[in-house]
Amino acid sequence: MDDRFNTAAGWVLGAAIVALGLSSISSRWFETERPEEMGYPIEGVVEEGGEEAGPSLATLLASADALAGEKVFAKCTACHSIAQGGPNGIGPNLWGVLGKPIGKHVAGFAYSSALAEHGGEWDYEAMDAWLKSPRAFASGTKMSFAGLSSAEDRAAVILYMRENGGGPPLPEPEAEPILGEEVGIDGAAEGPGPIEGGGAESAAQAAGAMSDEQPVPGAGAAVANDGAKPGD
Repeated sequence: MDDRFNTAAGWVLGAAIVALGLSSISSRWFETERPEEMGYPIEGVVEEGGEEAGPSLATLLASADALAGEKVFAKCTACHSIAQGGPNGIGPNLWGVLGKPIGKHVAGFAYSSALAEHGGEWDYEAMDAWLKSPRAFASGTKMSFAGLSSAEDRAAVILYMRENGGGPPLPEPEAEPILGEEVGIDGAAEGPGPIEGGGAESAAQAAGAMSDEQPVPGAGAAVANDGAKPGD
C-alpha cells in the first residue's frame, strides 16, 4: 500500500515539476509587450502618456449652461458659500472670485501656504485647472476635494461662478477652418493658373487657335445678306 502511494505521489510531484518548467520556458519564448504604436484605435483606450483630445476651454465656456453649473456646484456647498456677503465655511466665500488674486480673495481667511504663495489670478484657465485637481494645481492645499473630471462640468461651474460676482471677459472660441481653405480648393471665379514655361508667344498662339475654331459664315449667307432689302 505504501509503495503504491509513494509511486502515485512521485508521479504527481514529477508532473508538477514538468508543468512548472514548461511554463517558465514558454514565458520566455512567448513574452508579449504592448506595441509602441497601436495598429488601430480601440474605443475607450487612451495612449500612454496622453489624454483624449477635446474642445478648448473657450469653446466649452461658450456653450456652457450656468443652471447646470449650479447643480454641479452643489458638491461645493459643504465647504463654500457663493452668495454676496455669505459666510466663510471650511473654505472661503466665492462671490466674485474670478479675476481676483489666488489665495487672497477674502481678507482674513486662513488660506493654505500652498495657495497663498501660488501667485497669479483666478483667470479661467487657472480655475479650470483648480477644479480639475486642486492638489495637482497647488500641492499641499488643505482642500480635500478630489476634483471634477468632466471638462463640461468644470466649464458650467465656472460660468455659474461668473454669474455670481462677475469676472473677466469670456475668451473667444477658435474660428473653425473654412472648407475651401482646409482642402485648398480654387475659388469658383478663379481659372487655371498660367502654363508653366509659357510666355507671351504661348498666349498669342492660344488666342490664334481659339479664333481659328470660330465658325465663318459661308458665301451663300453673304449673298443672301446682300440681296436682302429693308422691309422684305
